[in-house]
Amino acid sequence: MEEKIIKTEYSDVMQKSFIDYAMSVIIARALPDARDGLKPVQRRVLYDMHELGIRYDRPYRKSARIVGDTMGKYHPHGDSSIYDALVVLSQDFKKGLPLIDGHGNFGNIEGDGAAAMRYTEARLERVTQEAFLSDLDKDVVDFVPNFDETEKEPSVLPVKIPNLLVNGSEGIAVGMTTSIPPHNLGEVIAAVKAYMMDESITTQELMKYIKGPDFPTGGVVINKDELLRIYETGTGRIRIRGRVDIEKGKGGKTNVVISEIPYTMIGANIARFLSDVAALAESKKTQDIVDISNQSSKEGIRIVIELKKDADADNFVNMLYKKTRLEDTFGVNMLAIADGRPEVMSLRQIIKHNVDFQFQVATRKYTTLLARERERKEIQEGLIRACNVIDLVIEILRGSKDRAMARACLVEGKVTGIKFRSRESKVMAAQLKFTEKQANAILEMRLYKLIGLELEALIAEHEETMANIYRYEDILDRRSSMAQVLMNELDRIRKAYSAPRKTRVENAAEAVYVEKKAQELDVVFLMDRFGYTKTIDMAAYERNREAVLAENKYVLTCKNTGRICIFTNTGALHTVRVMDIPYGKFRDKGVPIDNISNFDGGKETVIAVLSQTSLNLYRMVFITRQAMMKIVDGGEFDVAKRTVAATKLSEGDEVVSVVPLDGQQQIVLVSREGYVLKFDLGEIPEKKKNAVGVRGMKLGMNDHVESVHYTVSGTETTIDYNGHTVGLDKIKTARRDGRGSKLKL
Repeated sequence: MEEKIIKTEYSDVMQKSFIDYAMSVIIARALPDARDGLKPVQRRVLYDMHELGIRYDRPYRKSARIVGDTMGKYHPHGDSSIYDALVVLSQDFKKGLPLIDGHGNFGNIEGDGAAAMRYTEARLERVTQEAFLSDLDKDVVDFVPNFDETEKEPSVLPVKIPNLLVNGSEGIAVGMTTSIPPHNLGEVIAAVKAYMMDESITTQELMKYIKGPDFPTGGVVINKDELLRIYETGTGRIRIRGRVDIEKGKGGKTNVVISEIPYTMIGANIARFLSDVAALAESKKTQDIVDISNQSSKEGIRIVIELKKDADADNFVNMLYKKTRLEDTFGVNMLAIADGRPEVMSLRQIIKHNVDFQFQVATRKYTTLLARERERKEIQEGLIRACNVIDLVIEILRGSKDRAMARACLVEGKVTGIKFRSRESKVMAAQLKFTEKQANAILEMRLYKLIGLELEALIAEHEETMANIYRYEDILDRRSSMAQVLMNELDRIRKAYSAPRKTRVENAAEAVYVEKKAQELDVVFLMDRFGYTKTIDMAAYERNREAVLAENKYVLTCKNTGRICIFTNTGALHTVRVMDIPYGKFRDKGVPIDNISNFDGGKETVIAVLSQTSLNLYRMVFITRQAMMKIVDGGEFDVAKRTVAATKLSEGDEVVSVVPLDGQQQIVLVSREGYVLKFDLGEIPEKKKNAVGVRGMKLGMNDHVESVHYTVSGTETTIDYNGHTVGLDKIKTARRDGRGSKLKL
């Protein structure tokens, strides 16, 4: 066969492949189906447990057996994803209606993971068996081949409730995500019934039944007025708070008790919340906290924060809402697979898809049941008729040579070859016209069926069958009858499995936290040559003045309510709140400046450190490596941002000196090649911080400014240059932008 090479654009191949991959992830993995509210892996786990007979009234089976069987038959994507799905379906703090009954360690609300699947066991919950899997034997949904076409699996489960709303769903696909909060089963069923009775019902009217999300962790939804817009559009943000109670503690102290948490705090975020509360105390944002304890157990969440006697508990709770995840947002994006494609749906659309699905399932169910009853009716009528002529039937059976001869006589009236006792019997036998099914039932009928009571039971059974046929025909012919059947089933499920609402829905005012102003104190900021910083009080500084100056590169006095400004060689200005700097003893190590600011010690070098208060009092002189200079008013650096550009630099340039002007008269620039230039500070123009400045000194090809010095009138100033002492007063004053003179040593 001749080889044929097909040439195509590589970009076209990549585009098609990526789209195929994306759709596979969207449809076959990440997003739930709007009809049963399940992702493929969840559906396959439940169906596999159903097939294995691991039902609510039977013993638990090892999770590893379930996972292995599911992976081998239906879901060839790794055991971890299957076990994770099984675990989540069993966790009552994640699902409003758990679908799997887990036995063993299936994790907890504080983020501890489940034990390995070889240690845990599981079985279906009763509600799963009754509301998700009960009608699979009635041809209610389509079955499709599995991945290797050796098994059949349902394309969707015949779920009788809007599981997409009851249990919610979260998933990340390619280019899209879904995030649907769980809701109260009783409220959802009430809304579904309302829709069945009036399909023109609006989302606003449906919300008379569904008040809002009902999270398994409880809590309080505080933006009730925004819920209508969220449920109409399918997207939005739900604001939730934990439930907080104020209790009296020992010794007149106050206890703030958190008994319910936001749904978003499940898992590791509880530990993060506790650390955030501890950080508030460590950073002195509050001094009301005496102790924090997590007393949570299997009975529920209980986090106790003990406050001082005179603490304002309400203000403290508002601080928790503002500065921790005790108040959080749940992003809603009600995206699901509807009619084979992903779609963001409103509350009404989700209910509509489920109700339409319920009618489809019910139509197929009662069509199947009607066919079975009609078949049963045919057989029953044949047996009743046979009992009426039982003597003739027995005579046919005794006179026939084989089963085929007897069946032919019963069905077609063929009497050839059959021995009859009388001519009348032969004539009557020739008139028999049973159907094939009736004839087979007669041939298989046992003799005890001829007992009078058995015949009466057969007649009663036939009457029941006729009643069922009439009922099923009525359900199939009239939509109102089918709707009533569905609503009766929903009422039964609600009565058996609904629970009171856990989450309160209300409109709450914005939390107002009045931060107590810290007492303003003078402190001393210290930074050593390794970048470790701390603050100490003035008394400690006075006692250890010599050691402080010897061991630290930067020492300055500031207010504890102020900010520290750090100028770097890259032209950046980093500001740090003094409150964020550890306050302690002189011998405390402190923390790296990188940890409390945007300063990057690996890429930047500190050029100058000043308090923001002193910046407002002075003008600043900037000198760069390429001898560009300018004077900037210090008020320009009074900014709230943590990092701003302090000056503009040319390519390859960097800052070598930033000094506040405080009585200096002249400036001396010294280059790497030994040239020195001295001129009056008045020659440097004042510019904005985003300006480059003017050139202060002409430099050679490979030369650059190495150091900058200043002179003050009446003061003799000397510098050390290559081991020699140089008096700046002896250097001749020149003009800016000169070459300068070579130092003669």
